[in-house]
Formats: sequence, C-alpha cells, structure tokens
Amino acid sequence: MVRLNKIYTRTGDDGTTGLVDGSRLPKHAARMEAIGAVDEANSAIGLAVCALAGSEHALALTRIQNDLFDLGADLATPAAPGEDFAPGEMTLRVVQAQVDWLEGAIDAVNARLAPLRSFILPGGSEAAARVHVARASARAAERRATALAAADPVNPAALAYLNRLSDYLFVLARAVNRDGADDVLWVPGQNR
Repeated sequence: MVRLNKIYTRTGDDGTTGLVDGSRLPKHAARMEAIGAVDEANSAIGLAVCALAGSEHALALTRIQNDLFDLGADLATPAAPGEDFAPGEMTLRVVQAQVDWLEGAIDAVNARLAPLRSFILPGGSEAAARVHVARASARAAERRATALAAADPVNPAALAYLNRLSDYLFVLARAVNRDGADDVLWVPGQNR
C-alpha cells in the first residue's frame, strides 16, 4: 500500500523527478510528458465521473481511473534490458486483461447505439461534453506515450489500453447523449 506522509520532498527543485527504479529524469522528458498526459486524462475523467455520479457509467469510469494509475506506474517503471513487460512482485504493469475489459465495455455500450450517419460534434449535454474532453485528453496521452515508445521501450498493453480508452469514451459520450439521440451532427461546410 502506498503511504504518503510528506507531500513535498524538495528533490524535484532541480527540475528532475524520480522514477520507480530510483533513476531521475528531467521533468520535461518524454517519459514524464507521457505520465503527465495520463494524469491529465485521469483528471478529465474525474470531471465526467462527477457529472455521471451514481450511474453505471460513473462506476466504469472510476475503474478506468484506477487502471490509469496502474498505467502511470507502468510508465514510471522503465523496462530493464530484455524485459517482457510481465508484472512482477515489485513491478506494476498494465496487463491484457485490462485491455480486454475495456474492449468488452466498448462493445456493450456500442451495442445500444444507432450507427453514425456523420461525425459528431463534442457536446450535446454537459455530461457528454465532459466525456468528450476526457476522450480528447486520452488521445493526447496516447500521442505522448507513442512518442515515448519511439525512443524507449513501452509496455504494448499500456499503449493498447490508451488506444481503446478514447474509443470507449467516444461511445460513452454517445450513450450519455440519450444513446445518440442528443448527438450534434457535423454538417460539412455548413458555414461557408
């Protein structure tokens, strides 16, 4: 269990931050950008949870928030040479079962929705708009994580999770919009 007795440590005053393995990186490093983007997505999901309080969707989003903490810990633990990204006693890694759960959640929500006839504008209702903000934040986190993966090894399950997350948030926003009835459709060239 994590125990935080002191919130500030002053160890980051030099512009670096510590990773799980004890190494330190500049706060602007690609790994820290990815971790920060995951945190931003998690915070945006927290706003959506508030808008959906008490619903089955809020419970699913809270589960996802916990998974995103796992994902942040995964990113904060650089791979050892030759590591296969399997979780260990002291290493927290996102696993395929978490990706599979998200895929099942996407399929369950999407089964209730009518097929799209157009792209939709982010909005419809305040709750759906908050979910769309979370979706856009999840896409940003995915971009940062794939940028990191271009330079350093990253757990493939973590990348897959981020990819599925934005898909889930897209279908969830439609579900929150009365199963798509309140979606606002894009009209190409409408204001030319």
